[in-house]
Order: sequence, then structure tokens, then C-alpha cells
Amino acid sequence: MTLLWDADPAATDRYDFAVGQVTRVDTQAAMVRALEEAPDEQLVLIGPDVDMEGACQFSEFCRVERPNLGVLLLRRRLDVNVLGQALRSGVREVITADDLTGLADAARRSRELTSRVAGHAGDTAGSTRSARVVTIFSAKGGVGKTTFATNLSTYLASTGSKVLLIDLDLAFGDVGISLQMLPQNSIIDLVGMAGHIDEQAIKSVVTKHDSGLDTISAPAEPSDADRIPGSIVGELIRVAKRHYDYVLLDTPPAFTSHVLAGFDDSDLLVLIATLDIPAVKNLRLTLDTLDLLGNPKDTRLIVLNRSDAKVGLRAEDVVAALKQDIAVMVPNSAAVPASVNRGVPIILDEPKHPVSVALRELAEKFVRAPEPGTQADGGQKSSEAGSGRTSRWSLSRGGNR
Repeated sequence: MTLLWDADPAATDRYDFAVGQVTRVDTQAAMVRALEEAPDEQLVLIGPDVDMEGACQFSEFCRVERPNLGVLLLRRRLDVNVLGQALRSGVREVITADDLTGLADAARRSRELTSRVAGHAGDTAGSTRSARVVTIFSAKGGVGKTTFATNLSTYLASTGSKVLLIDLDLAFGDVGISLQMLPQNSIIDLVGMAGHIDEQAIKSVVTKHDSGLDTISAPAEPSDADRIPGSIVGELIRVAKRHYDYVLLDTPPAFTSHVLAGFDDSDLLVLIATLDIPAVKNLRLTLDTLDLLGNPKDTRLIVLNRSDAKVGLRAEDVVAALKQDIAVMVPNSAAVPASVNRGVPIILDEPKHPVSVALRELAEKFVRAPEPGTQADGGQKSSEAGSGRTSRWSLSRGGNR
């Protein structure tokens, strides 16, 4: 979460794409109270219309009372006087209000600095970091697993989180090509390090994306998939958890040993359905299989992709077949395959598109680590894509909007 001091109610939607979930207050006093209630808050934004004197006064207060807190100042335009006054008062960076990319970069730098100041700069022997592991799965191909995985992971990375995306579709993985990357190494290069995988080993096989995302690609040759034992995946995830905030797993449409290893270490399973009978049937079998494996029900999240496609099935039919509610519904759009063909995740390229809105809701409400005292609900709510509202899909209501 990020605290925003701005009188404009529309400012929340304007900046949450760049910095993650935003909570807005409209006065300095309200901001001070909000900070008292959020002792672990790392970042504060001051809107472009807050007067300079008040912004600097607040920043000086934070420098004394909350030295680990990063304060970023937004202005309509920049000049030397504004920059000098802001930096003297303890503001970390000043950004123009319409530069969302610059704001995302500044937020990431500020969070990294806060981590170093607090003595928690990940990769030390005593680090207590433990990533949230999220697996995206469907037992049917073509439902959008890789699209979900690449969009969710690049979005989380663009908001300043340290994210690793692992392509577990070892024979025919598409993460690299979907993000227009040319990996020089892949997960096959870890086989010789089995039992000794560490941070440096992971770095040696990572390919970086422009969003800040780290990826580990599937092998270039499908035949190499058979050379990778499931134990490598478990070891890789356990090591990666100590060095990342989020580890996301893209998967093939099958219960391979690699996928099962991913399930064992996952905090959340994003299970994708579409409005066709084979996909719904396979997802029903997936839920039954997870029950047999002893997988906790509260770690599962049902997402309906292409939810408004006119194909003869409705969302309530899916609920009836699965006997489980839908958490998020993502609409159908030709813009999605177009974005895949361009190699640019739609959530970054068109943040206001209804598909992006639904994916961002999925990321913020369920994928992000839950606040203390809460948990990601494995299917109690659904998204009305583009509206920002949620409603409960259940058998008793018949799924009516």
C-alpha cells in the first residue's frame, strides 16, 4: 500500500498503476493519522496541488519521526527552486505529475533505499524474506495461462516488487517469446547445480525484462524437459523465496512432477476457466485432484477468462459445474492477442483497458501478500471488469449481475 496526500478523488486511479494500491487522504493531519495507523508504511506521495510549504513541512516531520519512510513529491512542472527546496526538506525525489513511468521508477528506488536503511536488503545470510509463490494453472491449453502469468508478474515488478517468473511449461514454454526476450540460459542450466542452487545460480539463468521482472525460461529444445527432475523445481523455488517478493509459476496443461512440486510450495493457485465445456470439465477434475493431494481449499482462486464471450455458456453455469464461486472475471477482447503479438503486456500498455482493470484487481486483491489479519479469499468475489465493483457469485444468486 502507498499513502497519497491529494484532494482530488480521481488521483487514486491515476497513480495506483505506477505505485500499486493507493490510499488517499486530503489533508496533512489526515496523513499524519494514517501514518500512525500504518507503522510499516514505506512510501508516501504528495500530490501536485499540495502547496509547497505544507509539503516541505510534512517531509521534514517524516525525516525526524519516520526516517525510513520515502516521500515522493509530484509537481505540475519542475524548476531548480522547487527541486532545491524539496530535497532540503528530505523529499527523496520530485517527479512531474504526468510521468507515470518516472513515478514507478522513483517508487521502486525509494522502496529499495528504505530496505537498505532498515537493514533488510534481501540477499544477506540473515534475511527473513519469504516470497509469496503463485501458480497459474489449467488442465486445458489455450485458456490464457501465459498471458495471465506475464501480465501479473510484469505489473507487480513495475510497482517496485522484486518478482521472478518461472516457465514450467518445459517442453513448449512461451514466456520468453511472449515478452519478446531472447534468453541465453534456461532452467536446464540448473540441472548440473542440483543440491547446490543458490542466489548466484539463479542469477546465472535469469533473463531480465524491461519492467524489472526476472524470468527463468523453459529449455529451447522440448526434449530437454525430460532431463529436468521435479526436485530441481522444488529446490529452485525454496531458494528463490529468500531473494524475491513474489515467485510466479507458468505451467503446462498437465499434472507433471514439476507442476506438482510447484503446487507443494505455492501460497496461491490461480485456476483458470473459460466458457467452454472441456475447460470447465478439466477444471472440475483439477479441483478433485487437488482434494486428493490434500491441497488446502483456501489457497485456490477460480478466475473466468473471456467471461463475456457469447458461446452458449454463462458464468452461472460454470459456478454450478464447479460448485465453487468465481473470484475474478476477465472479459474477452481482441486487444489481448494483439498485445501478445507485440510482446507488450496489455496491463502495462493499456492500463485503462477493461482486461487490464480486471487483471490489476486480481493482482491487488489476491496475488499481493494479504495484510496481517486477512487472507486471499479463494473464490468469494468476482470482478465486474472495468467497473471497479465486486459482487458475490454463488449458486443461490444464480450469477446475475
